[in-house]
Amino acid sequence: MRLVPRQDSFFDLFDQQVETVNKGAKALEDMITRFTDIEDKAFRIKATEHDADEIVHNTMRKLNTTFVTPLDREDIHALTSALDDIMDFIEAAADRMVLYEIDEPTEAAIKLSQILAEATELTRGAVTALRDMKRNADKIREACVSINRLENRGDQVNRAAMAKLFQQHDKPMEALKWREIYHNIETAIDKCEDVADILESTVLKNA
Repeated sequence: MRLVPRQDSFFDLFDQQVETVNKGAKALEDMITRFTDIEDKAFRIKATEHDADEIVHNTMRKLNTTFVTPLDREDIHALTSALDDIMDFIEAAADRMVLYEIDEPTEAAIKLSQILAEATELTRGAVTALRDMKRNADKIREACVSINRLENRGDQVNRAAMAKLFQQHDKPMEALKWREIYHNIETAIDKCEDVADILESTVLKNA
């Protein structure tokens, strides 16, 4: 029996946040691969980002007012911040698609959005498994390994896309537009790897 009960509702907030991030990534994938109603889809992604921000605020308020937490405070803060970063870069990519009046998606953008959606789905599974990390330790580690593989694939796609952009000497503005969009999507994938690193460290500390 604990004299001061742990606040396991943090796991509810983690679940809400990662579900929202996954929703945003899937919405971006749909926006880029189907490429219809772009402004409306970008608006909905922005609304999803606002929902994610509210969850972050709730988590931080709870962290500041809770005496005993289920995980180390620095791990809760790091996990929440890394998930927030993923959503921020998803929203930035969607925003740039509208701002730069993109006419059609590139093959690289489609591939990167698909990799990101897959990475956030794995991230969702790993984060929700954190609630019972001792039982789910292997599941979390396996998801983290898969996320790392996807990050490597995303890096390869991004490097190839950047090399192709540098060859477009006749379209410098288009190259600059896509360079920023690629950067935002690839960075969102990188942030999934950051979440994986935090989860692996957390599982190791609490084994």
